[in-house]
Amino acid sequence: MRSGCHITMDTTEYKMVLAVLILLNGLSIGCCAPQSFCEPEEEALGKCHNSPAAEKPVCIDMNLAYCNDLDYSRTIFPNILGHQSRQEVESGPEYLLLSVIHGLLNGECSPDIRLLGCSVLAPLCKNQPSPSPVKPCRSTCEAVKKGCGHAFEGIDMAWPYFLDCDRFFAGDEEGCYDPLARLRAKQEVSLSILSPDEPSTIIQFTYHSNAQMYSVLKRTAAKCSHISRTYSIGRSVEGKDLLAIEFTDTPGVHELLEPEVKLVGNMHGNEVLGRQLLLYLAQYLCSEYLLGNRRIQTLVNTTRIHILASMNPDGYDLAAAEGHELNGWTVGRTNGQNLDLNRNFPDLTSILYRNRRIRQFRTDHIPIPDSYWFGKVAPETYAVMKWIRSVPFVQSASLHGGELVISYPFDFSRHIHEERMFSPTPDEQVFKQLARTYADAHASMADNNTERCGASFIRSGGIINGAQWYSFPGGMSDFNYLHTNCLEITVELGCDKFPAEVELYPEWLRNKEALLSFMESVHRGIKGVVKDEEGYGIKGASISVRGIRKDVTTAEDGDYWRLLNSGTYIVTASAKGYSKVSKRIRLPAHMDKAGRVDFLLKKVQVRPVEPDYHLFPSSSLDTYDRFDPYNQFQHYGNGEPGEPREPGEPGMEGEPGMDPERREKPWWWNYFSQAGFSAPTWLLRNV
Repeated sequence: MRSGCHITMDTTEYKMVLAVLILLNGLSIGCCAPQSFCEPEEEALGKCHNSPAAEKPVCIDMNLAYCNDLDYSRTIFPNILGHQSRQEVESGPEYLLLSVIHGLLNGECSPDIRLLGCSVLAPLCKNQPSPSPVKPCRSTCEAVKKGCGHAFEGIDMAWPYFLDCDRFFAGDEEGCYDPLARLRAKQEVSLSILSPDEPSTIIQFTYHSNAQMYSVLKRTAAKCSHISRTYSIGRSVEGKDLLAIEFTDTPGVHELLEPEVKLVGNMHGNEVLGRQLLLYLAQYLCSEYLLGNRRIQTLVNTTRIHILASMNPDGYDLAAAEGHELNGWTVGRTNGQNLDLNRNFPDLTSILYRNRRIRQFRTDHIPIPDSYWFGKVAPETYAVMKWIRSVPFVQSASLHGGELVISYPFDFSRHIHEERMFSPTPDEQVFKQLARTYADAHASMADNNTERCGASFIRSGGIINGAQWYSFPGGMSDFNYLHTNCLEITVELGCDKFPAEVELYPEWLRNKEALLSFMESVHRGIKGVVKDEEGYGIKGASISVRGIRKDVTTAEDGDYWRLLNSGTYIVTASAKGYSKVSKRIRLPAHMDKAGRVDFLLKKVQVRPVEPDYHLFPSSSLDTYDRFDPYNQFQHYGNGEPGEPREPGEPGMEGEPGMDPERREKPWWWNYFSQAGFSAPTWLLRNV
């Protein structure tokens, strides 16, 4: 790595020269001193410095090795920070940071950060009417900070003080200079010569390590921060983040009547294509939204989309270490505890089968039995369960590999001794429509002549009931359906679980339209708000459809979504302590948006009824709100916003308020601590 310190005289000699200059200028420089940018306490911390004296501003030739590619050849001293000379700039921590920033950030935001910093350290000089610096544009600084802030967070480094957009930059109306104008022009020329067959969104169709995956997601969220954010739903056995990214016009907020969709990849660590497709999808949604793609803008503005690219990052590491050519069908499939995550969810399907003939038994929002917690529950499973309980998801897709087909619940056979038995849910027709939506939009999945991977799906059109294919308990799709409002399908993307890298772009082309169509299909059926007489939304009200023994419940503010195909239905809203209200609705054959059906419920007096536990022996001690009753997973922390980390975890740099000099320093601190100048504590976060 190149060093950024080009000191042309030793420190003692420099100080002697500077002292002579101060004595010579003496009293005459008082009126010309540059503005003091530092408060005393800031200077003491090394966040900035005040020059002892100022020389008369003068324009000189640019002669800074790491700034010579700026779009001008003349700069000025004192500069915007008050540095008096090129030597003072070269011997400071600001210039050293710019010289090593490419290596520190692994090439991200390069040369943007360097050029931006150079425009402050070596600003453009304006000669008329007298030599003065031209400040760089505040809008450019804000754009770079928005796009590169995540890269500094990734190495636990604070945003540099001299790139404070409000402090050292100017507005367009002040005649500012854009230091990145030429760089952007070059990028536009590069984009203009691309073939029309190339994707308009530039995506790197390669495999990504876990670290690279996190970087891509955070960089994408930073690039589109007005419509996107990343958040962690928990951690794996080995402590890796289960990092999700969401897209919506109000990130982090559930908007009334806006449906929530989730896409989950890499549940089995060696089934890697889905993981890659979801990374590409996140980049595509961001870039196409910025490019003005109306379809993408409509989708994002009307839907809240959650993407969990990897549910099993530990398993992926094992599979990737084995490599594409040597990887079999099992290496990396399970998590770090050797648990198959798609067999690790509570088996609510068996509970349903045991109680389905009891008239009073609810077939929706079945609680988790206490017995489940006595077994091995993977932290990844726990994190996903907590996630889907906290967000009112409407529909979902889990991306797998090993076949080319869409399967849908139930995945567990209704007869324990039948391995391949058609086992439909009450929403069989809606599930078939969801599966058809993806399969029909895929380049080859719905074609019965397509070569499959061993299983026979003759005349199925690329979709099948899960239990009819093969039966297994504890699956994620069954749990979604029986424990929440969410309808989830399983997408088997192809025979090769770990395809060669050259196949990634063709697979993206085969699946892109299917992914978009699936997300758009959430706008089907009916939606509405259930309110009381005072106009307040009723949380937890049930929406039932005659003939379909599966209700959905309203979210926090009383809104609901009910996926339905075309037809005529009797829909009823009910809630404890309120009267029931029923409405007859008709949905047309072609729906481009959900029909609006609101309900107003009146309060009524109800007599308390003692529960008859004899009817429900399997769940007599459970309620839906009872989750993790023995706090078995409290120590995982789950990585949720605002939740404290355990002592000694990554990212802990000592207690808040600790003296910065005593705080444990990050790995990059040695770059600066041995350079011979005041240590730049302004680069430490939380100081």
